[in-house]
Amino acid sequence: MPPGVKMTIGLVSGLLGGFFGGLLGLGGGVIMIPLMTWLARITQHRAHGTSLVAVVFTALSGAGAYYIHGKLDWKIALILAASATVTARFGARFAHSLSEKGLKKAFGFFLVFASVMLAAKGYLPIKNLGLDWWFSGVLFLMIGSLTGFVSGLMGVGGGGIMVPLMVILGNMGQHIAQGTSLLAMVPASMSGAATHYKLGNVDTGLAWGLSIGSLIGAYFGATTANLFPELYLRIAFAALGVWVGTRYIRA
Repeated sequence: MPPGVKMTIGLVSGLLGGFFGGLLGLGGGVIMIPLMTWLARITQHRAHGTSLVAVVFTALSGAGAYYIHGKLDWKIALILAASATVTARFGARFAHSLSEKGLKKAFGFFLVFASVMLAAKGYLPIKNLGLDWWFSGVLFLMIGSLTGFVSGLMGVGGGGIMVPLMVILGNMGQHIAQGTSLLAMVPASMSGAATHYKLGNVDTGLAWGLSIGSLIGAYFGATTANLFPELYLRIAFAALGVWVGTRYIRA
């Protein structure tokens, strides 16, 4: 494939993935991975690794926009990132050990699960569990560990899991959970992407376009999230995710 075409595919995929990632507190991999496998015809393993490179920029840009609007908790983000950065490496290595078909099916199931969670997250109850600071810290470390492993495995930021858990168990508001999740994704995604790169699962030709597109798209997506209700777009995105996920499962 000519470098110019690959760059264009990466740029468009990054713009779309970054916008929806910033809007919904995700890394954008659930959009970028299908586009790369369908349009650029790269393997599932390389799509996951390349996606994580772009997720770093999606999360960085999106977190900056949430910070500007005061929707971000630095302390919780650091706790989440501390454990997620470690487990992301294990997730990336486990992904590398799976067959192409096995990884596609796993991604399909994850995409359906994340889409259902995404559709429901606006209706998730915010619970005050009455935990002290130490127990809350352990809780967020556990959430970060789970999300980091999923991030490295699936090539996504992990916000589809992290945000609902923070809202339900962590007593956090929706927008603050999304901004905090994006910030925590930065070091975790860097860890997973570095591991995938060492394993040969990063397409550098696509990664440049993805990264540029993600930076731009995530900023506008995160800004939009703080200006307008996201309900209808979230439901439409979730429906698309279920449809794409079922296609992966049947592949």
